[in-house]
Amino acid sequence: MAIPADRNFVQKEAEKKLKYNSLCIEMQRMWNLKCTIVPVIIGATGIVTRSLKKNLVTIPGKHSIDSLQKTAIFGISHITRKVFYMYTKYEIVY
Repeated sequence: MAIPADRNFVQKEAEKKLKYNSLCIEMQRMWNLKCTIVPVIIGATGIVTRSLKKNLVTIPGKHSIDSLQKTAIFGISHITRKVFYMYTKYEIVY
């Protein structure tokens, strides 16, 4: 799973497929398993790829795109809050 900036989330999907392809091939060779790479990419503001719905069907269980978007946005807001707190904590007042 990745949460990239909105302008490069399509490239992130291709990067994830390329990154995990060698691991998938190695698992097939070592343990004789069927392996499929399922990229789940949600942008920092909740934008999803066109293939997300199709990819979620291949993962067992019940998944909601809304809840995944909500989780991504909460994660980004948590990171932003931590960064703002860090800057205000060390701010020098003249």
